[in-house]
Amino acid sequence: MTRSAADALLAGNRTTLATYDAKHFGWSVNAGVATVTLNRPERKNPLTFESYAELRDLFRQLAYATDVKTVVIHGADENFCSGGDVHEIIGPLIDLPMPELLLFTRMTGDLVKAMRHCPQPIIAAIDGVCAGAGAILAMASDMRLSTARSKLAFLFSRVGLAGCDMGACSILPRIIGQGRAAELLYTGRSASGEEGYAWGFYNRLCAPEALLDEALKLAADLVAGPTFAHGITKKMLHQEWSMSIDEAIESEAQAQAICMTTRDFERAYRAFAAKSRPVFEGD
Repeated sequence: MTRSAADALLAGNRTTLATYDAKHFGWSVNAGVATVTLNRPERKNPLTFESYAELRDLFRQLAYATDVKTVVIHGADENFCSGGDVHEIIGPLIDLPMPELLLFTRMTGDLVKAMRHCPQPIIAAIDGVCAGAGAILAMASDMRLSTARSKLAFLFSRVGLAGCDMGACSILPRIIGQGRAAELLYTGRSASGEEGYAWGFYNRLCAPEALLDEALKLAADLVAGPTFAHGITKKMLHQEWSMSIDEAIESEAQAQAICMTTRDFERAYRAFAAKSRPVFEGD
């Protein structure tokens, strides 16, 4: 393949998302930070069939985005997300046959897969209600900032369903431990912001009025770092769950060797030698 052919192939796979026209949630991109706003505050920002699918498709596109380095997801007004809309999702599901129900549960699971596989770190800014599928969105994010008044609840048992929804039985125990995860998934009870922070679900608690600014500042700090290397870190954090220690160490050796070929690695060395702060460019 010639250089020009390779450039054309790569150009066809790259995309910019600053002008993406979201239909079912708010979307903006500023200086490498994308903000997703779940925007149905009158219902505490529930998800619908359409918003599930559009979020899944958007996070898949992020794998090819050149203008997005970090993502912040939050809810409009004083709540994060109340889960799947009771009337627009749960009601219709009662009348669907099993094959169509499986299509739905696979689609919602694909949203979590897309979040875990996109290279950008995802920061969830969580205030108020964070329940059901909203709790899953928070769980699937890489970092979570919250408020003391937040209420985290995996509500599936409350509607006659198992707690094993969208990867919860795999991911949640890795964040807060098996026993604590079992308690939340069996009982469906709410955990306060202080409890979630003490358990390690939240990275920090913020004042409600400062929550989004704190999340955006953290996102900007990540954008200022070696973003290609951040993508490798995210990949390895996810991939090493199913590895032995020996496999993980070898995989990290290979991943780190790849990072050592980047210009950012060279920039860091030259800045150190010049006693200055490196300016990373993500390549």
